[in-house]
Amino acid sequence: MGFHHVAIAVRDADVSHRFYSEAMGFSLVRTEVITYLETGWARHLFYDTGDGTMLALWDLHHESGPVTKTGISIDLGLPHFVNHLAFGATDLADLDARRHRLLAHGYDVARIDHGWCTSIYTADPNDIMVEFCCTTRVFDTHDHAEAAALLAAEQPPIGPGALSHDYFEAAASADRS
Repeated sequence: MGFHHVAIAVRDADVSHRFYSEAMGFSLVRTEVITYLETGWARHLFYDTGDGTMLALWDLHHESGPVTKTGISIDLGLPHFVNHLAFGATDLADLDARRHRLLAHGYDVARIDHGWCTSIYTADPNDIMVEFCCTTRVFDTHDHAEAAALLAAEQPPIGPGALSHDYFEAAASADRS
């Protein structure tokens, strides 16, 4: 069973909308407006991520002021990579196209080959890490058994050190508006 949608709060709906529609390439398909905390209001923006699932953004408004903490990892004191949003890429060519799109919109991109998948990463305007990931090999019964053994291990062995990675900086003239 797949996800229907994942929802996150945003600091600035306009900036977040530009990021998710223009840089990420998602389509805004629905907006709902509701009462929020009795005296405020909220917009719930739904974006089709391209495969039937959606990402929803909460634009919250209340007399106490705007939402300021939205980084689902760093605002909890965790490393940036821990809590993140990962979207599927169909193949490595799709992953490269998405990397170029993000760079063209002014977002730096890291690319990591994990050995079984390759991913690109950037940060959205809300300090949330987003990823596009392409699975590069099929899991077999050995993978299943190894996963179960590592889960059951009281002190699992630490995997290999640095993974193959590249870092791409967006051009200073890139469109990040």
